[in-house]
Amino acid sequence: MLTLYGYWRSSAAYRVRIALNLKGLSYHSQSIHLVKDGGQQHQADYQTLNPTELVPTLVDGDLVLNQSMAILQYLDDLYPEYPLMPKDKVEKAKIMAFALDIACEMHPTNNLRVLQYLKKPLAHSQEETETWYRHWLTLGFDALESRLLEHGGDYCFADEISMADLVLVPQVYNAHRYQLDMKAYPKIQSIYENCLKLDAFQKASPEQQADAT
Repeated sequence: MLTLYGYWRSSAAYRVRIALNLKGLSYHSQSIHLVKDGGQQHQADYQTLNPTELVPTLVDGDLVLNQSMAILQYLDDLYPEYPLMPKDKVEKAKIMAFALDIACEMHPTNNLRVLQYLKKPLAHSQEETETWYRHWLTLGFDALESRLLEHGGDYCFADEISMADLVLVPQVYNAHRYQLDMKAYPKIQSIYENCLKLDAFQKASPEQQADAT
């Protein structure tokens, strides 16, 4: 049995939940609440499991694996029934680059611990913090929208779900949460809506998780 340590609002954990659902894999979901009790990710038991004190962490037998992108690749290599990447090496590289534009460039600037640092040690207001959040979303989405207009199709890369969609959807979820005007990004919004029609995405959504509060 796979065990996924995550948090309902974690974008990175959201990506992994979608992949597990698409592949039809049974897994146990273990909540690590990033806010309660001062942040359960800082507790000794979890720190031993994942010294970075971040989510998600996937446990598969003796394997303990952090970093959502590594987990997605691991799942795709081990459980190829619903591939997240095409066999064509060029297309695979394009999809990975797109996914990493979000995972490595957009998401880290808006991670919870970054926002907490802005608000507490640096004493920024909630309004200033949200302005920060939307700034980085806008820079990232401007570039992604331009790329997606070249691809066409119902999803990020033509008409097949790929790793790019798994990474995009949580980022759009956060954009809605932080009230970013999505009118400037019709292609991104369309892909987001198409993905949410699928059962695997619906079941992975934050509000469907047992620890949603």
